[in-house]
Amino acid sequence: MKHLFIATSLSLLALSAQAVDIAVPAAEVHARVQQPNQNLLFVDVRDPVEIMFVGFTDAVHVNVPFLMVDRTAWDEKRGVYKLVQNPEFVSQIKAELERRGLGMDAEVITLCRSGSERGEPSASFLRSNGFPNARYVIDGFQGTPLKEGPQAGMRVVNGWQNSGLPWSTKMNPAKMYRLDKH
Repeated sequence: MKHLFIATSLSLLALSAQAVDIAVPAAEVHARVQQPNQNLLFVDVRDPVEIMFVGFTDAVHVNVPFLMVDRTAWDEKRGVYKLVQNPEFVSQIKAELERRGLGMDAEVITLCRSGSERGEPSASFLRSNGFPNARYVIDGFQGTPLKEGPQAGMRVVNGWQNSGLPWSTKMNPAKMYRLDKH
């Protein structure tokens, strides 16, 4: 029993260390993107329509959606359109790395709205598909919603947008995922 407890504890510590290892604060990502000759690809993994309404940071190198809105499928439980995984995600990330002369060992940092629904899952997915240095931005672009107070439900703390980092309501068409360019 004691050995089982120790083994379980060590497994949980390893999982916890991995989760911390792949999470990166927004300010750190911004500082690293500004450095010359970085072995880094910074990817916004949101659906471009979401970016159009929420905002964008031109600090990202490219937009490659991890999950995309399927406007033909409704999720009754959540009351939203269903999200489907981009079947070309891995090949599109590989292509972006190759275009920049980077290998699969380059650091790939993903950015989504909150860091949880697409940021962490996309980084984990990339790691399981041969990208050992995939990470994600903690709290994503907009941050986490407040739980209490007059602004409950609003994303007004943490995340890229609320950290004083550069962002805009304007999209950069050269960096956006566009079906007319694939």
